[in-house]
Amino acid sequence: MSKNKSLQTKFKASFLLPKYWLTWIGVAILYSLSWLPYKMQMAMGAILGRLMMKLGGTRLKVAKKNIQTCFPELSEQQQHALLVENFENTGRALFETGIGWWWPDWRLKRKVNIVGEQVLREAQQQGHGILLLAIHNLCLEACARLIGYVQPTVVFYRPNHNELMEYFQHRGRARSNKYMLDKSDVSGMKEALADGEIAIYLPDQDYGRKRSIFVPFFGVDDVASTIGTMIFAKQPNVKTVMGIPTRKDDGSGYQIEFIGGFDNFPSGDDKADITLVNEKIERAIRQKPEQYMWLHRRFKTRPSASDPKFY
Repeated sequence: MSKNKSLQTKFKASFLLPKYWLTWIGVAILYSLSWLPYKMQMAMGAILGRLMMKLGGTRLKVAKKNIQTCFPELSEQQQHALLVENFENTGRALFETGIGWWWPDWRLKRKVNIVGEQVLREAQQQGHGILLLAIHNLCLEACARLIGYVQPTVVFYRPNHNELMEYFQHRGRARSNKYMLDKSDVSGMKEALADGEIAIYLPDQDYGRKRSIFVPFFGVDDVASTIGTMIFAKQPNVKTVMGIPTRKDDGSGYQIEFIGGFDNFPSGDDKADITLVNEKIERAIRQKPEQYMWLHRRFKTRPSASDPKFY
């Protein structure tokens, strides 16, 4: 695919205007912190996350509701402990933004362990474009770049509304990957897959009623689940694989695991296929539930517009 259809972000003189000065200060702080030792950054991130939790607000309520919904088997004390760990990991994610955007290759490569690389290689040997499904684990900003060391990918993502932040985000995410596509560029994603690229897509969020069907997820019977997965998986000669990014418990870095299990996919039954995707997402989340982005309002869209609000 020609990159003229991909997102191109260039430095603009307007970035020097006063309206961006606070952004520049934030970026300068984040850049400076990114050069601290890794374990120090993770410790500072945990402290920041606990501070964020004490400040409360809507996101705390959302995360708490999500954990209560998805883990009813846990006691109230266990749910609270998971919530605290989740906010600690949310704080770490801020530091991992700097790690993903600015660390040199030699430093970042030492922090990753790859599992299941043969899943990707076998699909490539068959001449397929690969739809790489990922999940919103909180270490994704660093791991999206790490995936590019295995194989440079095309990244389908939501640009930042702040143009200066988008400039840095785009440059950081594209450092080890091929090019970026706006989340609305469906035709660009299809072309990338037709060209045999590995294209990253995250199907684990609530994208609204019009682009979803309702299937089970974490014990909730009817959860809005994107049909985008099937739009891309149905393209000719496309193989679907899942990539699971996690932070290692020992503080030494990250693991990215590639898994298959999509042998008869798509099957022709969209509801069954998206149910399968949700099952795989749930299993992936349960590996490290404290690392998942529970701050997202995953159950916001109700089966009927007249249903009471979930949050």
